[in-house]
Amino acid sequence: MFLKVSGSSTSALRLGSGLGQRGQAVGNVLLARARDVAPARSWLWGTRSQPWAGGGAGVPEAPRLGGELPVPRALPQDLAPAPAGSGGSGSQVTLPKMSLWSIVSQMPPEDFSGLFTEFPRSLRCLLADWLENQPWEFLNGSDAFCTSVAGGMLSAMLEKLRSTASSDRQQCQILQQVSGVENTYRRDPLRLVAVLKAILEGEKAAVLKRDRHLPLSFHRRQEELKFSLGLQRLQHRVREIQALRDGAAASLQLKMEAKPPESELPTLILEAVKELEAAKQQVLKRIQIWKRQQQLAGNGALFEENLSPLQKRCENLVEVYFQLHQQVMAASTELGAELLPRILERFSEVLSSLVKSSFLVEKQPPQVLKTQTKFQASVRFLLGPQLLKASSKPYMVRADMVTEKQAREQALSAYSNALSESTGDIMHNVVALETNPTSGTCCANFKNVLLKKIKRCERKGSESVTEEKCAMLFSTTVTLTPSNLSIHLQVLSLPIVVIVHGNQDNNAKATVLWDNAFSEIDRVPFMVAERVPWEKMCDTLNLKFMAEVQTTKGLLKEHYFFLAQKIFNDHSASLEDFQSRSVSWAQFNKEILPGRGFTFWQWFDGVLDLTKRCLKSYWSDRLIIGFISKQYVCKLLSTEPDGTFLLRFSDSEIGGVTIAHVIRGKDGSSQVENIQPFSAKDLSIRSLGDRIRDLGQLRNLYPNTPKDQAFGSHYNKEQTGKDGRGYVSTAIKMTVESERDQQPQSAAGAPPDAPQAQMFSLPVLQPELPPESLQSVLSPICPPAPFCPQPIPTGYPTAESNINIMASDSLRSSFPSTSPMLSPPLVVDPALPRCQDLAFRNPLPFMPNQYITGEASQLLSGGPSPEPQDEEMPELGPFPPMVDQPLQSSPRMPPSMDLPPSSDLDQFLLQEMSLEGPALCPPFPPPLPRGGYPSPNASCWGLGESRWDDSIRPGHV
Repeated sequence: MFLKVSGSSTSALRLGSGLGQRGQAVGNVLLARARDVAPARSWLWGTRSQPWAGGGAGVPEAPRLGGELPVPRALPQDLAPAPAGSGGSGSQVTLPKMSLWSIVSQMPPEDFSGLFTEFPRSLRCLLADWLENQPWEFLNGSDAFCTSVAGGMLSAMLEKLRSTASSDRQQCQILQQVSGVENTYRRDPLRLVAVLKAILEGEKAAVLKRDRHLPLSFHRRQEELKFSLGLQRLQHRVREIQALRDGAAASLQLKMEAKPPESELPTLILEAVKELEAAKQQVLKRIQIWKRQQQLAGNGALFEENLSPLQKRCENLVEVYFQLHQQVMAASTELGAELLPRILERFSEVLSSLVKSSFLVEKQPPQVLKTQTKFQASVRFLLGPQLLKASSKPYMVRADMVTEKQAREQALSAYSNALSESTGDIMHNVVALETNPTSGTCCANFKNVLLKKIKRCERKGSESVTEEKCAMLFSTTVTLTPSNLSIHLQVLSLPIVVIVHGNQDNNAKATVLWDNAFSEIDRVPFMVAERVPWEKMCDTLNLKFMAEVQTTKGLLKEHYFFLAQKIFNDHSASLEDFQSRSVSWAQFNKEILPGRGFTFWQWFDGVLDLTKRCLKSYWSDRLIIGFISKQYVCKLLSTEPDGTFLLRFSDSEIGGVTIAHVIRGKDGSSQVENIQPFSAKDLSIRSLGDRIRDLGQLRNLYPNTPKDQAFGSHYNKEQTGKDGRGYVSTAIKMTVESERDQQPQSAAGAPPDAPQAQMFSLPVLQPELPPESLQSVLSPICPPAPFCPQPIPTGYPTAESNINIMASDSLRSSFPSTSPMLSPPLVVDPALPRCQDLAFRNPLPFMPNQYITGEASQLLSGGPSPEPQDEEMPELGPFPPMVDQPLQSSPRMPPSMDLPPSSDLDQFLLQEMSLEGPALCPPFPPPLPRGGYPSPNASCWGLGESRWDDSIRPGHV
């Protein structure tokens, strides 16, 4: 890229005179070159005679992200921006839409009233965001370069205003203002630079005062403008050195008495080397920013992966490096034997830093890596296409696994030492570094890499395996052209946590998330803070949530408040109090939450997984409040009408969502019930929307949205009629029986608050015999004894089912009436004899094939647990021995007999007599599930949520 001199020959003379003592010699050279430049204005800022690529005539195109200043069509092909598909992600980087002007234009004009004393506000509005895309604030000084660039920007601005005025109704007034600006600043363009710089500074201050931050895209453009202007200044230095040397040679040829001072050339070269080092630091900083953005992308942050703009920046700087190096070697005599080695050493350090820093991991290996699992990775050498010397054998890149200690040693040696030992056994870890002339890239692509095993290092204190961080070290040795310099290249991947089993994945992800979020640029591998501000943790959780769920709806401040209460175990602090706190790694994923069996991250990751798999659309439509405590739900719903409900994530289970809804009793009192949480497996059987549709007691989504209006788009179409094969369609329906829906048991003397056993509403046979007929039925079964009525436990919400089972004729003959509901206790005549046999109890719902045999059966107290448990069953004492002889003609249905309360048993058990076998007992009622949730049941689930562990019950039929 070459700097073209703007202006006429008079401008060149003025530029030459502005060089001070270098003066006439440089001026003559620049004057000769200026005559060869056809346009009267610099193409650097765009003119009608040289339109901008893609920007229209006379309108400069906005700079691209990571690239250089706008490039004209006349620019050589090797210096133009890379076309689409030339490398990286295969697409050209585009400018973000957000700009400073887009914010300023929406603010009241009074906020900027004092800024437009020397420049009309109407012209500022016409320039819009073009003004902020020029390097006004980086143009410091009054030397020839600054004057030349300021003149070019003035000419480009006038062209921009005239072209805009042509389509404006107030064309005459605008053109008058443009003429006034031109007359004012043509002779002193640096004054215009100061005026516009002050306007931009005032606009930034106003935005910062209101929003406390500027758009990120604005900062990126400013960084690009600064680098581009620095590169242009460096190129100008090279031209100055060349002109000074040419001027000195011309003076000797013409035998002129005036000679440039001997100190001018060394001083100019030292200034150029200093500017070269500054430009190198900008490139290295930009590379570090790219690496940091790549790491944040591991947590879900947006990331511009295309490395082509960054590669172009490196190549442009290296090109200027070689031009300056050539001028230094040509002026070796003037520099002397003492100064030349120092300058060359500085040159060598610049090139070495650029080359080593341009060796990058373009595609990172998985940060949670399981052994015996194939994966991919790739590295890219940005300066490879420009500097690699052709070789008969391809350069090979090797990948090795290193521990944190080894990574730290490599970093301290500036990645110049060869690795002594790999900490892992890796297959397919050596590939060729290949240059693609079409795309202009130089990459090594690792495919089908496999980590066979890992050698664990000694861990610190209580550190677990999933807290141990490793990395992949990619290394190669290449030869550069044209100096035939051999250089060793190394680069570390992001931290990796190696696991050997899938159950380690959750904790490994926590380690990676913490490291990605809170590590610093240029840290010692892999140091990270042990405690971070809660505000940063909120940003990290929100970023991870939105990325995993793939939604644009993030967490709200109310969600952060609930999460803070959970992780800090503090329900008394306010939202503002939490903002000033810091959270530790131990609180995040080492300490078990009070009263739970899991850490904060394990619970949050379960919510992520559930929402991603089953609830994405519900969350994106804001139908799920989610992160809210059960206590606060009760407060919200306590004053709402019957049937109001909301959705929240389970606080006591990992990966569950529950429905909290309002029910009201006959006395008008309200109660908030929480239905047993649904897991991802449950929602894969029947979706959340269909479950909500099934429950008639749910009417309005909090605060007052009808459920069909809120969830109608999430309902699945129900199949009706017969399918193509002639089968009648079936459907799963979920029902939840609330406490208030259960039948009162006062007729049998049961207290109203006695717990009702949760059972499935399989058909049961209800005795409806008159009292005088009972004796004839019971006499073959039980000897005369006082009859003791005993209540059925009530109170637990009961799930219902639509399964119908036909009863045998023999049973119907004795008990003709059937009902799908639980049988009420018999109302008997007190004069009837009462049975004292413990084998006979009040009947419970009949469940076929659920019998436990044995004279001393061991039963689980209170019924089965809703989830399988890895624990032993508690034992109860044996039942009292049977004293009656086995009956020869009794039906296989127990009589409805009640006994007085027994202190020996906690549950009411029913035993049935068979002809030749021991006493049998039908199943007993299960306890209320953990957390007090009513249990939903779907008809096609058989026994539904109540699962029985038959393996521990001998004699199961």
